[in-house]
Amino acid sequence: MNPVILLVFAVGGLWVIQKIVGYRNALRAINYFPGHRTVFDIRGMSSLLPRIPYITGGRNGGWKRKHDLFAKLDRDIISFAATFFVVADPGAIKEITASRQRFPKPVEMYKGLQFFGNNIVVSEAEEWKRYRKICGPSFSEPNNKLVWDETVKIVHDLFDNVWGSRKEIVYEHALEVTMPDTLHTVSDGFIVKLLTPKWAVPYKKRFRQVIFAFEELERHMHEMIDSRRNAEKKEERYDLLSSLLDANDDPTDGQSKLTDQELLANIFIFLIAGHETTAHSLCFSFGLLALYQDEQDRAYQEIQKALPGGRDPTMQDIPALSFIEGIMNETLRMYPPVVSVPKISAEDTTLSTTNSAGEKIVIPVPAGVTVNLHAVGLHYNPKYWTDPYKFSPERFLGDWPRDAFLPFSGGKYKITVKEDPAFAGETFEQKKERVLKAKGGLTLTPVRMPLVFTRRDW
Repeated sequence: MNPVILLVFAVGGLWVIQKIVGYRNALRAINYFPGHRTVFDIRGMSSLLPRIPYITGGRNGGWKRKHDLFAKLDRDIISFAATFFVVADPGAIKEITASRQRFPKPVEMYKGLQFFGNNIVVSEAEEWKRYRKICGPSFSEPNNKLVWDETVKIVHDLFDNVWGSRKEIVYEHALEVTMPDTLHTVSDGFIVKLLTPKWAVPYKKRFRQVIFAFEELERHMHEMIDSRRNAEKKEERYDLLSSLLDANDDPTDGQSKLTDQELLANIFIFLIAGHETTAHSLCFSFGLLALYQDEQDRAYQEIQKALPGGRDPTMQDIPALSFIEGIMNETLRMYPPVVSVPKISAEDTTLSTTNSAGEKIVIPVPAGVTVNLHAVGLHYNPKYWTDPYKFSPERFLGDWPRDAFLPFSGGKYKITVKEDPAFAGETFEQKKERVLKAKGGLTLTPVRMPLVFTRRDW
């Protein structure tokens, strides 16, 4: 046989043996705890591949299979590919999130978010505390009021100047309403930014659009920082940027100031993360209300009662808008921005859960193993949420299982689904799946949501 072919077979054989030995060692480390086994780790590049049983987990597999992953094995903590645990048990999740030392953030998994440098998301331990002390004061009650008031102004501008007197406004994708183009291009194109080498950028329009959006955003952030710092008259402002600059210029407790690059990096994280999570959640809520017209009508009646004559809402009106709050909570339950939150075990420890018979199951968790808090599995767990696939905002009006809710680590127009002759014969469930189809990104992202906004007679 050709020596080259023999060498290829030898190398391939050694690789397979190494994989088998490593796999068996990993299984032994977790005491052969039951789980889903695949040849390739479902994280990383293999997560972009289609699902092949026992080979790959599939793209967006955790989102698509929801609690079924756990129901199949009759437990709410399972292992995956013998390399990490996935948790949908509220007690275990509460234990993990309450102990930052035992289960710290695996910062290496967040390195892709260092587009502009170190920031609060890609840090842990003392570095995270430093960022937290400087950034924390930016989130204040005056800032909350400013966001509320600015939101009212923006919505008025949308109604009066963008939509104007038109009776009906049609969107092929409702995300056009909730997210600015540049930020959408940045958030949707972060994988392109991460993986595309500079030499390849000129050869594809998509690459050029993403890189241009990142450059535009960076210029805009620099301009905002320079404008606030160099203003002749320092106005008392409560927006996030001004608060962050003030806290950084006058640090407390002796901590060091952020460098200009760190300041830029943290502003980017707050800007993109804040816009993306809000925009996507609003988009999903629009789609759900368009599909569930009875729930939309109930929301409309509550708004009419709470805001007679169509007056502008204030923060003091929040207690009178409990059903609206229920809609947002139910949207976050069904479409949590972050599908899973990774942690890492800093020491040999244990977690516990129960099966359907109520029997306690203790899981040994070795040091160094990743533990994913699976928000989707938790939110679709029928132990805690009756009929979890149903959109039911009312479930949040009374007592509800707060430990089983992990959304983050809270009109004038009738909303309907845009009719399309190509889908004339689809059932409600088929329409729901099409309109609310989602994909992974920085956060869970609506793929295409064709909606129509029709002006009501107030």
